[in-house]
Amino acid sequence: MAIDWTKIFKKYKGLWVALAEDESTVLSAHQTAKETLIEARKNGYKNPILMRVPADLKAFVGSL
Repeated sequence: MAIDWTKIFKKYKGLWVALAEDESTVLSAHQTAKETLIEARKNGYKNPILMRVPADLKAFVGSL
């Protein structure tokens, strides 16, 4: 099933976020992956999902 990250994109543009196992709950967010992971682990999440939220969305159609 698809996950709607629209709210995450709007709030965390350009940041690294740590997500819970449900892939939609934000555990922490910072400028670097390291800071994000450290905070998530301090809050008791051993293996969060890390992703960088793009600063803007661009459509791509075609081939490279």
